[in-house]
Amino acid sequence: MNPTYNFTGQVALVTGASSGLGFATAKAFAEAGAKVVMSADKEETLTSAASKLAAAGHEVLAIVCDVANEADVAKLVEQTVAEFGRLDMAFNNAGIQGPHEAFTVTSAEAYDAVNNVNLRGVWACMKHELLQMEKQGSGVIVNCSSLGGLVGQAGRAAYHGTKHGVLGLTKSAGVEYAARGIRVNAVCPGVFDTPMLANMKKSKPEELNQVIAAQPIGRLGDSTELAAAVLWLCSPGASFVIGSGLSVDGGFTAQ
Repeated sequence: MNPTYNFTGQVALVTGASSGLGFATAKAFAEAGAKVVMSADKEETLTSAASKLAAAGHEVLAIVCDVANEADVAKLVEQTVAEFGRLDMAFNNAGIQGPHEAFTVTSAEAYDAVNNVNLRGVWACMKHELLQMEKQGSGVIVNCSSLGGLVGQAGRAAYHGTKHGVLGLTKSAGVEYAARGIRVNAVCPGVFDTPMLANMKKSKPEELNQVIAAQPIGRLGDSTELAAAVLWLCSPGASFVIGSGLSVDGGFTAQ
């Protein structure tokens, strides 16, 4: 059983919130009493996801945002504060997979595309969240890195490069803002049973079985397990945790 948290009166922002890890975390924040701002780049799927939480009686605001566009990100934080008056917690989860190919094959356009979302997008979100949290004198940010931020894999240089970069941003900001009442950390998810794996389940079941076999725990992660880690990092229980990259990967990077 996961621990329970009371975030009543607090405001949480989640990017990439329309499905998978982002939706599970937004739901967990809402169930813990927080007012939740859900953001994603596609209006239809975002509206559908937000309506599920609203139907359950939670206070939710859906805002379409392309995190690769800093102006969009600035508006996202501005609308959050305009609606709810503050910003207490942020889970910067939005990301894309990027090309899976040889290092020398990846084009500059493909590299820039994954970098703009996964690294520049996290930087933009942190920048504007920190500006607001500094005004308040408090706040918690959790960035979504990856096991790819801790290891390297052939054919994944562009993606892993961005996720290593997220940890660099996390550590630097964690040190810079710790004395200002703001904590910054990251989670490094392993392989989770999310919509991202849907195609592999259908078209490459043998490959998926190999992925599962490589996990020391012997299974894929459940989205609620990642959400639990994010909520802990946002809670008073993690009050002395600064600039960390928490592995939530079933033991994969411990091998």
